[in-house]
Amino acid sequence: MHINIAVLGGDGIGPEVVTQSIKCLRSVEETFGHSFTFKKAIIGAEAIEKNGNPLPDETLKICKDSDAVLFGAIGSPKYDGNPRAKIWPEQGLLRLRKELGLFANIRPVKVFPTLVRQSPLAKRIVKNTDLVIYRELSGGIYYGEKTNNEDDLVATDICTYTEKEISRITHLAFKAAKARRKKLTLVDKANVLATSRLWRRIVFEIGKSYPEVALEALFIDNAAVQMILNPTQFDVILTDNMFGDILSDQGSVIAGSIGLLPSASVGAEHAMFEPIHGSYPDAKDKNIANPVASILSVAMLLQHFKLNEESDAVVAAVLKSFSKKIVTPDIMGSSKYGTNYVGDFIADNIMEIDDHFNMNDENIGLGKSTII
Repeated sequence: MHINIAVLGGDGIGPEVVTQSIKCLRSVEETFGHSFTFKKAIIGAEAIEKNGNPLPDETLKICKDSDAVLFGAIGSPKYDGNPRAKIWPEQGLLRLRKELGLFANIRPVKVFPTLVRQSPLAKRIVKNTDLVIYRELSGGIYYGEKTNNEDDLVATDICTYTEKEISRITHLAFKAAKARRKKLTLVDKANVLATSRLWRRIVFEIGKSYPEVALEALFIDNAAVQMILNPTQFDVILTDNMFGDILSDQGSVIAGSIGLLPSASVGAEHAMFEPIHGSYPDAKDKNIANPVASILSVAMLLQHFKLNEESDAVVAAVLKSFSKKIVTPDIMGSSKYGTNYVGDFIADNIMEIDDHFNMNDENIGLGKSTII
């Protein structure tokens, strides 16, 4: 198979972790006989510095003309520290999602047995955690009308959702639950927000078409607490744009490092794959960034194209790096290995798993996490 991939390294550590992902895709090419074409483009702070636009037209065209987008990270302290800025890097990512029609962000949260002690939570609490968050990505408060009064002392962000936006991701989440443990949890704030009441009405109506899936609803504040107290109770979590952003970052705490969690953002025609972590500017060019989340995003990319054996090979190589303790310092604080070494090890070990190594011991279940 031939796949055209747009590569947007973005800001901070983004280009470094994406480089490791490309190594893994090159290894998949050689091992399985596929061919991948990579076309790099700029976005975020670099794009602002070069032409004043966080998403240049050329970058958008490259993404639209590609079969998939491999994304790194976005954000810069230069803009984070200036609340009066009219242009900032994250605007590029928000527009890219909108232009590509990416309405569903899928974020698996899995605690790996080898790394269970990495979590700051008790082993008995996090052991066997295996959930996936379906975050609506194209609507809500992030895309609503934003206004400031004349003296900049009053600001407004409008949160709007439509039946179409809610129903299309709801069907995806129910299908995922059917293929997993048949439980779906809607997270909202229906006791306060009109948009949440709309979510609850539509989701429960659609739920009648999936009688085999147990459906419950939790308010966002309770859900955040329950994810820490008892994360294993969750299977598929369905929620809106802002709540999903918050909960998925919280999920990284359960797993032990934000550098471990991948994601897929999908729409009717396009798909983008990226780690959930930010640009981590303090680690830029220091060879300490964890590439695993980006590499596991590659596994999700391969699965999106029905290359399941290839995806499993990438996952198995990652799991071997855990078993051999070849990880970056954020996983095991005394680790001496850097970003490049870990990336090389994983790429070199795709389909080179030792006979005694059984990936099923720690299978992260990507096949059960994505219904794309």
